[in-house]
Amino acid sequence: MNQLKLSVKNGHPDKRTVVTVGSVRVGEDFVVIAGPCSVESEQQALETARAVKKAGANMLRGGAFKPRTSPYDFQGLGLKGLKILEKARQETGLPVVTEVTDPRDVSWVSEYADVLQIGTRNMQNFSLLKEVGKMNKPVLLKRGMYSTLKEWLSCAEYILAGGNPQVILCERGIRTFETYTRNTLDLSIVPAVKELSHLPIIVDPSHGTGRLSLIEPMSLASLAAGADGIIVEVHYNPAEALCDKDQAMSPLLFSNLMDKLRNLKEALGVGPVVEAGRPPLALAGR
Repeated sequence: MNQLKLSVKNGHPDKRTVVTVGSVRVGEDFVVIAGPCSVESEQQALETARAVKKAGANMLRGGAFKPRTSPYDFQGLGLKGLKILEKARQETGLPVVTEVTDPRDVSWVSEYADVLQIGTRNMQNFSLLKEVGKMNKPVLLKRGMYSTLKEWLSCAEYILAGGNPQVILCERGIRTFETYTRNTLDLSIVPAVKELSHLPIIVDPSHGTGRLSLIEPMSLASLAAGADGIIVEVHYNPAEALCDKDQAMSPLLFSNLMDKLRNLKEALGVGPVVEAGRPPLALAGR
């Protein structure tokens, strides 16, 4: 790890970076980012945004650009999708997290996004990392599907060395020989990151498992492992989703998950889950 300079604690074990996004403080509070895998229409995005806001999500996720394994799959709405996300933010007040895939797009995507997401396929796109490193905008850096912890932190170094200290790490599962799940969610990386780095780390149990039945237990396990938050896929009508329908939660399932997260955090004795616009729930529930 001796090549890492900015992403590690460097003899300061208590050093922690808190990334501020509006009123949300990632690294200080347990945050929940939720929304559709991709923006498909104004109705889909707005109805989903309203639902996750009501359930207590802190930020809205949604892809306007979707790098897909097949060139024939839905690739996102591009600029139209970004404008829809902007409308959803204006209505709900939720900061927007969206992916940027091309260094040439970083500047103008930043006009719409509150957090720039770097997906797993672009973790080592060094030109893209350098470009987001020039921005005064938080960056959500997903772990590459084959990357080690050192490789992941080295990519964070590119952003930090560019002058942007607002990096949030995201574990989203790695590729192993297991075929039952879409990926293997490596929750051991959460305390490992906490040992070495001052950067906040969140978990993506949707892509990490690819199975709807596993998202809730892995979300709760992420909280117990010490993660600073989760990012989950929610769709107002999962059966009609154009992207990742098998791992999209319905608003009802997401609301139930939020209740369980609040109760677990209170049971762990570290305070309630941060919510946008509603008071913490007691252990007894509503």
